[in-house]
Amino acid sequence: MRKVLITGGSRGIGAAIVRAFSEAGDRVVFFYHQNHTAAATIAAKTGATAIPCDVSDPDAVREGLAAARAALGGEPEVLVSNAGISHTGLSRDMTDAEWRSVLDTNLSAAFYLAREVQGAMIRASEGRMLFIGSMWGKVGASCEVAYSAAKAGLRGLTMALAKELGPSHITVNCVEPGVIATDMNAHLDSKALEALAEETPLGRIGAPAEVAAAVLFLASPAAAFITGQCLGVDGGFAI
Repeated sequence: MRKVLITGGSRGIGAAIVRAFSEAGDRVVFFYHQNHTAAATIAAKTGATAIPCDVSDPDAVREGLAAARAALGGEPEVLVSNAGISHTGLSRDMTDAEWRSVLDTNLSAAFYLAREVQGAMIRASEGRMLFIGSMWGKVGASCEVAYSAAKAGLRGLTMALAKELGPSHITVNCVEPGVIATDMNAHLDSKALEALAEETPLGRIGAPAEVAAAVLFLASPAAAFITGQCLGVDGGFAI
């Protein structure tokens, strides 16, 4: 039984990841921001512990990790940094506050978490870090400049940390979903989703559980020699 910390675990891909690790028999804590009802529902269904935490705030991350350690009975052995937000609109209309919000939640938070948990992983000479990126971090999305930039940043963070932490037997990888049936894409109408499915070589929209399966694999002993990689779970969209 491993000690697992997941961020953004109250809905969508994060909730699927919470379910996957819980079903695998791991001890799971997940952070969420504001959706108390959804978090309580996932916690009740999985047995995971839900902790409110604004991961864009480094002080809140430290406080949340203290609570997570108490709930886990020790340091996280697996970190899954999944929390993210999006912003759609022309870049020329984006405010400074909107830019900072997307970058802080999607990219800075991953750094804050990795910085805080790596000490214990280094001392243990083992650990797994997983970042949830996006295919838009690889190919870019029009009218999603901040989101694309933040997710591209996760690619660099993944590769740099993999080199830095590899001597301590810590693996660092990034999973990059394509178009997945989540709340984040709920604003898209049926025609838009159909068009995106047609652009996807496999001809369909992905499911959160399919992303969770990739995360679970990369955190498993079978992936012990895989690090610094960005794995697309996108049906071939970003080829």
